[in-house]
Amino acid sequence: MIAVLAGGLAPAPLTIAYAKPGAPQQGFCRNADPLPRLDAEVQPPRPQQTGVPMTKGGKRERDDKSSADYAPMAPPPPPPPPPPPPPPMAPPPPSYDSAAADVVVTGSARSGSSAAVSAVGSGESVRVAPTAPPPASTSPVPGSSSDYTGRPVPVPPRYIPPQPQSGILTAGEHDDLLNPELYAAYVNRTDLGQDIRALPRVDTMRVVTVKVNDRNGQPIPFADVVVTCSDGNSITMATQADGSAVFFPGLDRLSERITVSARKAGRSIADARPVLVSDAPGGQVVGLTASQAATKATKLDLMLVIDTTGSMGDEIRYLQSEMRAIIASITAKHRDLDIRVGFVFYRDIGDEYVTRTVIFDRDIGRAQGTLAAQYATGGGDYPEAMDQALIRAVGQEWRPDAVKSLLLVADAPPHNEQFGRTWAAAEAARARRIHITPVAASGVADEAEYAMRAMAAATQSRYLFLTDDSGVGNAHAAPAIDCYLVTRLDALVRRVIDSQISGRRIEPEDSEVIRSVGQYDAGKCILPADFKWQDQ
Repeated sequence: MIAVLAGGLAPAPLTIAYAKPGAPQQGFCRNADPLPRLDAEVQPPRPQQTGVPMTKGGKRERDDKSSADYAPMAPPPPPPPPPPPPPPMAPPPPSYDSAAADVVVTGSARSGSSAAVSAVGSGESVRVAPTAPPPASTSPVPGSSSDYTGRPVPVPPRYIPPQPQSGILTAGEHDDLLNPELYAAYVNRTDLGQDIRALPRVDTMRVVTVKVNDRNGQPIPFADVVVTCSDGNSITMATQADGSAVFFPGLDRLSERITVSARKAGRSIADARPVLVSDAPGGQVVGLTASQAATKATKLDLMLVIDTTGSMGDEIRYLQSEMRAIIASITAKHRDLDIRVGFVFYRDIGDEYVTRTVIFDRDIGRAQGTLAAQYATGGGDYPEAMDQALIRAVGQEWRPDAVKSLLLVADAPPHNEQFGRTWAAAEAARARRIHITPVAASGVADEAEYAMRAMAAATQSRYLFLTDDSGVGNAHAAPAIDCYLVTRLDALVRRVIDSQISGRRIEPEDSEVIRSVGQYDAGKCILPADFKWQDQ
């Protein structure tokens, strides 16, 4: 069920960190499969350059973003001189219409047949000469030698529609880890896991959450939590900014008895603790007290993975404005953070490009220009190359000591036959501790929602979805969610990323709420007393 989750900076060569495939895993404590392999990303051809220094071998020197050498290029020959212009034509003698009528200024009066005109505000008359017709045209005949000026004909610039202002789109969000019963009921009700076998079941009803705090109760981010199963196999997963790492006994194939410990920089920071994994529905919390003091996150890696196919055309310009405003707001608010931004824009097989990757960059202005240069086209059928986009994004050089946030902006799922490697990319993101936060645009149907929600739950993130409240774009399908608040999209995404940085959930102010659906309480839906998820 699962997962998956662009003038500006030119796409840079990819460096993807792939794991080496090994033998099929047996026993307990299952680790994520290797990140699927892709062929090298096809880059658009680069024009040959002149005026670049030559090396001894006769090749041009590379700049820091070049991936190929260029052969020297001879300068083009000068253009031929223009032909001599023909002698100028003598203008015809002026002729006047003998029957020219008198011209009368407003407020004047005719006086017989004279051409007298009364000056406004006076009784005097002023004689105005009759107007001569324009002289015969002396313009050269188009296409003749006299039409050639020797100067290039100016070409009007391509029209670029103005960017809409930000703060227009509206959205809601849902955290399936906070609502495990509702998510379990949703999975049972949709039954998409039976239709698409490549979508594994993320059982939110059985969760083991390990929290690592210092002696003052403050969370320790980026500590490695090691879960060792009864057969000696182990899983290592780093804590997020809130000091937690979430394990799913079914997905991770945990044994009944496990041992949990924590370390940082290769050194043990908490004593090992034995844990009996419950087989009954319900979450378990395992607390570890670290021997070192807590520190705050100082780095943020933000990756935007954006569907730029034609079906996104109704909202892409608005989404660009929203995302640019979000990036600007985050960088302004967190000036103490070392922030990098990257992109993967994607379409589908047979389009102008399948994926276009822009590696992480600290130059926020350049990143903003890259985003503004994108446009929506291509696609055709409903599914898109989401699998390749996620593989490219997860394979980038994410910093281990940074908050890692991936926004997936899309309106369609991957192709059915690619759900397997889409989920593999999501599991690889989870292993690297990347939050995948989907932003579901108009057109999202059952398969896409199912996949995006599973991905968000697995990576300790939330599912975001656009609503019709803005009046922008095509109609948005109502999500299969019982309760949520509708706010502006830009404010919502900022809150989500701020929560990922600070390690605490941030709720909207009352003044930010446009409308509410169901009984919402700080991210949780209040359930009826007789609610049974098995019966849904």
